[in-house]
Amino acid sequence: MPEPLTIPQLNRIASQVRRDIVRMVHSAQSGHPGGSLGCTDFMVAMYFRILKHNPNFKPDGTGEDVFFLSNGHISPVWYSVLARNKYFDLEELNTFRKINSRLQGHPATKEGLPGVRVASGSLGQGLSVAVGAALSKKLNGDNHMVYVLMGDGEQQEGQIWEATMFAAHNKVDNLIATVDYNGQQIDGPVDSINTLGNLRAKYEAFNWEVIESEGNDMNDVISSMTLAKSLAGRGKPVINLMKTEMGKGVDFMEGKHQWHGIPPNDEQLASALSQLDETLGDY
Repeated sequence: MPEPLTIPQLNRIASQVRRDIVRMVHSAQSGHPGGSLGCTDFMVAMYFRILKHNPNFKPDGTGEDVFFLSNGHISPVWYSVLARNKYFDLEELNTFRKINSRLQGHPATKEGLPGVRVASGSLGQGLSVAVGAALSKKLNGDNHMVYVLMGDGEQQEGQIWEATMFAAHNKVDNLIATVDYNGQQIDGPVDSINTLGNLRAKYEAFNWEVIESEGNDMNDVISSMTLAKSLAGRGKPVINLMKTEMGKGVDFMEGKHQWHGIPPNDEQLASALSQLDETLGDY
């Protein structure tokens, strides 16, 4: 097996993925750059270091780790890491949000895009899907992991807590969930819309194993997910409360909920790209 990529190598990939994100959203003049940029380090770590996955895509996911993106509006970052892992040609990123594209604004299955197992973006549903997939692996004797990424505003959905209770009751301990905890949602700061309170205490009360991490520190992303994997198989599902900054890497987007779902104009794109090194070559 090849040596795992180093932290500097992963950071270089993350810079390129951020370039992909702002270029895709600018080209379409539609999409969600803020959360995509904030989750870039996590998604790069997952697909280039953590996941045991196969670009020769099998929808049922047997014999490999499975990843679900519940907060499907951050599709740009997912499409970029999939393309740069050779799930599909990099040039297809040019079709993001275009008519008849496989790269819909929210991930969809009708078009058959490799890497996407369920349509997502109706917030609150991804954890339930992941729990079902994890149970299926246990029933089939498949010892690979199931991962899911959710948003923090998404934690306001009641279905999340039904799935949380069900997973703990059924000891779904081959599941690692992550919350993108950037404190922002489309209408403003999460705490001003519907505060989550002590999210760690809530998941612990539901009998989950809880860890916390810094999602924009590649070292911490790797060490935290390694810790999460070490806690799996002990009778409890695991959740990673991951602090990130919306718009990370582009100074005028950082920490601002307004960039949840608007594209940069030409001048803003140029400014964003000037802050991000081209490390792998633009598509």
